[in-house]
Amino acid sequence: MTLLVTGGGGFVMSVVAGEWLKRDPANKVAILDRSGLDAMAERYFAPMRDRLTVIEGDVCATQGWQDRLDGLGITAIVHGATITPISRGTDPKLHPEAGNPAGIMEVNLMGTVRVADWARSNRAVRRFIYVSSGSVYRNQGPDWAGEPLPEDGYVAPVTLYGISKFASEMVVNRYADLFGLSAASVRLSSIYGPMDRATASRNFRHVPNRIAHMALTGETIRPNSLDAVGDYLSAVDVAHAIHALVDAPALRYRHYNIASGVTTTTGELIAWAAEKVPGLRFEVSTGADANVVHDPRLKDGMWGAYDIARIAHDTGWRPRPGRVGFHDYMDWVAEHDLSDPA
Repeated sequence: MTLLVTGGGGFVMSVVAGEWLKRDPANKVAILDRSGLDAMAERYFAPMRDRLTVIEGDVCATQGWQDRLDGLGITAIVHGATITPISRGTDPKLHPEAGNPAGIMEVNLMGTVRVADWARSNRAVRRFIYVSSGSVYRNQGPDWAGEPLPEDGYVAPVTLYGISKFASEMVVNRYADLFGLSAASVRLSSIYGPMDRATASRNFRHVPNRIAHMALTGETIRPNSLDAVGDYLSAVDVAHAIHALVDAPALRYRHYNIASGVTTTTGELIAWAAEKVPGLRFEVSTGADANVVHDPRLKDGMWGAYDIARIAHDTGWRPRPGRVGFHDYMDWVAEHDLSDPA
């Protein structure tokens, strides 16, 4: 079975592609990415490179990739190519979106249109998964304190990134209706994990990433708060969730949250890191020397726990316990990332 992964040279999508190749020696992957594979991605895919086709191309420029995809026998698509201009935990004078607003909408929205249009013309494609984001949700909710955020309601994006993601979800829904395409969108919570590094489309390090790296390099961790939370999930778990949706005989919903389903505090992450690195040093700092900055007031809505009942019911997928996923990531960083010359 050949899976097309757009944006497959980036962070989460490279893990989606890699885990697909690892699960079955007969599986193949085609990656469409405007930047191709960087040095880290080449090393990551090296053991599986003979089953991987990489096409360097812009999702918006169809003449650069349509003909090449036609002969690869693509049977499912995970569309994750996106520009991710994130600003969180800082107070920039200029929001990252202000640097290229038209480019964000062009790639994130019209790129989805181009890929969906190719998919609907290829009868071999039996499943289309669009990778959306929790950025489509509003900052508050649900109505009852302590409940995880469901897929229905609470959608009110305010950033161009969130707006482009929600608009793309609606495009995918309409293509599914018009052309009988089996499709769904997945809304990811705060993701960290293997292959998380700066790329041309994304340059942001979530709290688990920072804590893991600082712990392993012996740096003193100085969070601005131990009580800040996030629904953190490893990219490996995301990959397995997406694969479960690709494999599902039928999809009952058009939108699925992919998340841990619970919140984890910065303090808990540091405690988990200390289990792997005895003697880890940390101290809370509200000054300029704080090196893990996360607003402790952001506890619900898009910032809180996401309801994962839909995907669990339809596929049986469940995330690993947070501590297990985080320790697995620390092991990966120690083996691959810290020695990475790139």
